[in-house]
Amino acid sequence: MPLSERQLAAFADKHAWQIPFDTSPRHLAGPGDARHITHGLAVAGWQRTSDPLSPEMVLASPDRRYSLGFDPGAGMFAWWRLWAERTDNEDGWYAYFGELAPAEIICGLTDAVVTSTPSADTTPLDVLDAAGWLIDAQGAASSPDGTCRVERRVEERDDSEVSWHIEVRDPDRGRFGPRLWEARFAARTPRPLVNAFVTALADPSPLQRGMHDRTAHYSVVQEPSPLTPKQVVEAHTARLDAIRVRARAARRQHSRPATPPAPGATRAPARR
Repeated sequence: MPLSERQLAAFADKHAWQIPFDTSPRHLAGPGDARHITHGLAVAGWQRTSDPLSPEMVLASPDRRYSLGFDPGAGMFAWWRLWAERTDNEDGWYAYFGELAPAEIICGLTDAVVTSTPSADTTPLDVLDAAGWLIDAQGAASSPDGTCRVERRVEERDDSEVSWHIEVRDPDRGRFGPRLWEARFAARTPRPLVNAFVTALADPSPLQRGMHDRTAHYSVVQEPSPLTPKQVVEAHTARLDAIRVRARAARRQHSRPATPPAPGATRAPARR
């Protein structure tokens, strides 16, 4: 499903008339334009496998291991679902995201999937701690404004398996107020992918929203952006170009055969 010029033009047309506003904190910025996600997957070779006339959309990776589903009828807590099938060498896993989860934050995860982000020694809590979030004794991190909480949960059946839960609550009601949106990463989700998501979540830079775009809460701060509508579109196009290059490099790396032993090479004798 290559991304067509018509599809890019439709994105540009929508944003050309919108005066962008810097919107923060980003976890309260609202869903934004879903094409940040779908365009990124399209240029990486993902294809739609669902009925084109259905409101539900499913995109699958070229190797069919990964699938992303979007279902606006699934309830406000699980509009987006990403899952990975089990292989001979890797476990299966899934993640889901609520209706008001910003598309740009979900892109932190999907971009990492298509570009094969390398493994890292840091944990999601390390990432959030470095971003200035408060880490408590229960293994949870809270955003500076206290409305977003990231929890590390150990599975009861196997304490070596850890899942990650993200919740954003109504700022007016505190930690136990109504939930605005949530995200969950099942046990066995590769740590670098969770890291990529929380890195995008904790990024202090604002997201761009139009004046009448839906936000997660009225308390979100919006100020006129120094970016012009044209620059917003150019940034989207530049990101797609970067994903295309990195995804192509990742596919070449995965398809490269193992280096055979040099001719005439002999196995070293076992040490006695």
